[in-house]
Amino acid sequence: MAAAMEEIEAHRSGCPINLTLEVLGDKWSLIVVRDMMFGNRRHFRELLSQNEEGIASNILADRLRRLLAEGVISKEDDPSHKQKAIYSLTEKGIELLPIFAMIGAWGRKWLPVTEALSIRAQILEEGGPDLWAEFMEELRWEHLGTPAKPRTGPGVRERLRAAYEEVVARNAAAAS
Repeated sequence: MAAAMEEIEAHRSGCPINLTLEVLGDKWSLIVVRDMMFGNRRHFRELLSQNEEGIASNILADRLRRLLAEGVISKEDDPSHKQKAIYSLTEKGIELLPIFAMIGAWGRKWLPVTEALSIRAQILEEGGPDLWAEFMEELRWEHLGTPAKPRTGPGVRERLRAAYEEVVARNAAAAS
């Protein structure tokens, strides 16, 4: 009981929203998790060079350290290269997927999004909890190594990528 009270006292309050924001409430932490989740970016260099918002290397390193400390991601040595590490979402990180889906739905409704960058949010919103559960199972297989359920057809990430590429191609054709 005393340990629980000390844990609560280490934070501003015991409010679940406050505590979540203490872990994920800065601009970059959610972007790093997004890139791991939706872009399957697992190495520092991928997270840095393929980030659309232009994260700085020192900020990325800091957020990776924070997310590791909070148990949202894990890190292990890359067997293919001694100086590289592979970052993975933990179960705690994977379970953020419904939150990302809801943030995307809210952003599509209220903010000036682009079609190309919001098509994945639209698909997740329309697919709802069943699609989220399917995607979370894929993430568990990719990041945690849990057995994958057999599927017929492309996975969720593949469908999201294909929808994005279709919008980009259509917009490019319309512009030319």
